[in-house]
Order: sequence, then structure tokens, then C-alpha cells
Amino acid sequence: MKQSFILALSILSALLLSVPEGTAQQTRMLTADKSNEYGLVYTLPETAVLVSLTARRDVSRRGPFYQYAKKYLGTDKVVLEDSEKWTLTGATMETYGIADTENQYLMQLKPGSVTSICVDQNGMLLAINAQAQNPWTPQQASSPVVSTSPHSDPSKDYLQYVDDDFIASQSAAKQAQMLAESLMEVREAKIALTRGTADPMPTDGRQLELMLSSLERQEKAMTEAFTGVTWSDTETRDFDLLPREAGRSIVCRLSDFAGFVDAEDLSGDPVYMNVEIVSEGSLPVDARGEEKKIPRDAVIYNLPGSASLLLSFKGKKLVENEFRMAQFGTSFGLAPTLFSDKKEPYCAIFDPVTGALLESKAIKPEEAR
Repeated sequence: MKQSFILALSILSALLLSVPEGTAQQTRMLTADKSNEYGLVYTLPETAVLVSLTARRDVSRRGPFYQYAKKYLGTDKVVLEDSEKWTLTGATMETYGIADTENQYLMQLKPGSVTSICVDQNGMLLAINAQAQNPWTPQQASSPVVSTSPHSDPSKDYLQYVDDDFIASQSAAKQAQMLAESLMEVREAKIALTRGTADPMPTDGRQLELMLSSLERQEKAMTEAFTGVTWSDTETRDFDLLPREAGRSIVCRLSDFAGFVDAEDLSGDPVYMNVEIVSEGSLPVDARGEEKKIPRDAVIYNLPGSASLLLSFKGKKLVENEFRMAQFGTSFGLAPTLFSDKKEPYCAIFDPVTGALLESKAIKPEEAR
């Protein structure tokens, strides 16, 4: 391989950019009228949990010519065996609401009512007589969302810099000799460029920078064919869960061979979630301390309870949070006439994560429709 060929090769480079696209979900406004017999159907949420786990993969790959490293490179610091290890490095939890479509409710109104409700695309109640923001939900639960792994095995990068004679050779010893000679030519080309004695010399500083960068990549790839290569990458994967009772369950497993694997795959160590109910929702009481009765034909909403969620791996705590959760609470209701009163109608905003009543107030005359 001649220096001129190496210098010409060093100016080649490429860059590929991609932009991910996302989709947005929209809320809907439903109005009571003759077409729906003045009845509005809605659901309340259950509280789901998005668990995000991040793991680092440490990889070592032996170079194909490791046994010749001492002879041609003068070093015995080489990778002798391929290895791979995964380490869990981070964990987070956050909650979001999903519509409990098996439990639907009817808000029955009288003819002539102008009451409206705001629901998400699955019919989950967000507001009455008011517009609500679209609730957040994970877009790609249970799939990898971030990865910084290399596109190919770096220990084979040297192959893009060898010639036909190298490929045709059937002798590993001969290939090692040819690769070592090519490596020496690359190093000599770098020295020539830095001293200004290369033929041809680059025409400007930018071209010089590109050529030196290319030569450095070639040198690195050829060297690693002898010494081997080590690298690390990370992967973050999301899992969505719907806890409905106290106790411990397996979120997933982490394998040294395949990284994140399913809970049923015994090749990995389990990541556990432990659910402990801290409090259960209770009905409101009146001035005498007695539980209030749910109004007839009430607009039902949730009085959430709370639970402590603990993620652990190999006996060590990863993260622990306490969340308000719909399924560990109870329900109550508001009289529908509150929202259809022609003189002073009310509006209400509900928590999309728990179904709790966040705000209820009279609509000002200037806000009334």
C-alpha cells in the first residue's frame, strides 16, 4: 500500500443525520344533546407506572492478530478473551393515567342542557364545562428508547483499509505482516503531513485536518486488530406496569448475554418492584363526622389512595417513590345539576393520572357560553 493511496483515502468521509417524528394525541369535547339523549359516557383512569431502566454494557473483543502484537507492535497489552458485562446504572418511575374502559359511567342530563365534558381519545374524563390539556402518556413503553451502542463491532474496522492481496491471503501470519506494514505506512504518512513533506500536500488547513483525522482512524483500526478493543455503550428501556395489589413482582431481567430480557427469561437477574399500600381513599364526611352519601345520578370521580413503590436489583434499592394511585382508593360523586344550572353553572377539572377532582368553581358570566 503506497503513501499516496493512503493520503487520498484519508480525505473520504460521510455523515448521516436522522430526525425522529412524533405524534400528538388530542382531547375531545362532548356536548349533551338530542343525538345522545342528553347522556354523556365517560371513564375514569387507573394509575399506571412507567419504569425506565438504564444499563451500561462493557465489551472486550480480542483482535484477530493478538498473538502477533508483541512481534509487530512490541506490546503484550492485548485483550486475550472476548467478554461482555451489563451493569444497571439508573432507574426512574413516573405515573400516568389510562382509561379503565371496563368501568364506564353515564352523566345523564335534562333536555336543553348545554353541559359539555372534555375527554381524551379513550373517553377518559378530564373536565366538565372546560377545556383540559391533553394528558401525558408514554409513546413507546416496553421498547428501547435510547441506545449509544456502535453500529458494528469495532474490532473489525481494519477490514475497510486492507487491499485485495490481504483478502486473498490464506495465512494469518502473512496477513498480520501485511497489516503491520500498512500500519507503518499510515504512521509515516501522518509524520509527513505534520512536517509538510507529504506528496501531495493538502491545499488548505481544513483539508489537512480531514486527512489527519482519517489517518488517525486508520491507525486506530489497524492497531486494534492486534491489541483488541474495549468499549462501553448504554441502553435505556421503558416498561409500563399497572399495579393492582400489594406485593412483589418482576419488572424484567438483566442478562450478561443479552441485556434486558423478559421477566420469564431465566438467563438474567430479576429487577423487582415491591408495592406497599400506604393509604386508601376515604369518603368525605359531614360536620358530624358521618360519611356523605353519593348524590343520585352523580358524576363519579376518584378519591385516590397512595402506595410506595420500590425498585430493587440484586438486593439493592434502585429507587423508591410514593404515588397517589386511583386503584387503591374509592370513588365519590357530584350532582349533575351542579353543571347544568342555567344561572350559575360550575366547571370542574380532574387529575388525568388519578381521576381526583382538582378544581370545581362557578363559571363567571363572561366565561359562560
